[in-house]
Amino acid sequence: MSSTLEHINVTVRDSKRTAEILCAIFDWTVRWRGPAIHDGYAHHVGADDHYLALYSPKQPDAGKARDIAKVGRLNHVGVVVDNLEEIERRVIAAGYRPRSHQDYDPGCRFYFFDEDDIEYEVVSYA
Repeated sequence: MSSTLEHINVTVRDSKRTAEILCAIFDWTVRWRGPAIHDGYAHHVGADDHYLALYSPKQPDAGKARDIAKVGRLNHVGVVVDNLEEIERRVIAAGYRPRSHQDYDPGCRFYFFDEDDIEYEVVSYA
């Protein structure tokens, strides 16, 4: 018996914009898009067997402060890449600031926040 993580669903202000940026950075594709719960809209981006579901509510609430100590909070989304330097260039070109570069077994990594305060960890095991 085995299990595989299929998707993670996060709320963003503008699912279309976020989808376009993440597809440009990570070479992902839009698997699906359409109306979603409570008059919202969603984009699913990623690969055939795993993806990130980006949900935009009709009226987003962006006023909450980031609190890493809050139980149940998603702390970051980890993405494995083949070429860390190329992805870092794309992150910068998208207007984000790479930070917290680390090199320890089993790989190298950096982090960045998007405009919705979602943190991404970009890691390479190459």
